[in-house]
Amino acid sequence: MQVWLEIFSIVAALALVVQVVILTALFLQTRRTSENLNRLVSEVQSRMGPILTRVQILLDDTQPKISSMVNDASHIVYLARGQAQKVDRVFTEAADRLRGQLVHLDHILTGALEAVEDAGSQVKNSFWRPMHKASALVQGIKVGLDLLRSRRRGWDGRPDRRRSDEPREPQEEELFI
Repeated sequence: MQVWLEIFSIVAALALVVQVVILTALFLQTRRTSENLNRLVSEVQSRMGPILTRVQILLDDTQPKISSMVNDASHIVYLARGQAQKVDRVFTEAADRLRGQLVHLDHILTGALEAVEDAGSQVKNSFWRPMHKASALVQGIKVGLDLLRSRRRGWDGRPDRRRSDEPREPQEEELFI
């Protein structure tokens, strides 16, 4: 058992030595990495310092200009909104007026068309009816004259040949004219 205890102690001692070596190597590596990182950070700071200073100066110079531009843009939007509302009002009023004028024009045209229709019916009643009556009267006279001619008889009781031989159309035309 004692041998086992000695073997165990030797293995434990060797394990401790290996751990110390590993921890020392980790410490040295960490220290080297930390030094590299510090050097890298200082380089970045030395290079970024002037850039950041320039950016800060640029921001300080442009901040009032940017604020002024934002204020101007806000004012332009406010004015544009007001103008758009005015234009909307003008177009709405114009559309309402146009609608009213179109209704008025519709009434006028409807009245004019009704007046033309009434005038046409009055012309028809006052001009064409008498013309039809006159035409019917002339037609009646014509038929009456034709009837009288056809009944006219000569000495011997027969129809007059002289009259019946003449063409009827020129006589009818003379009566019609």
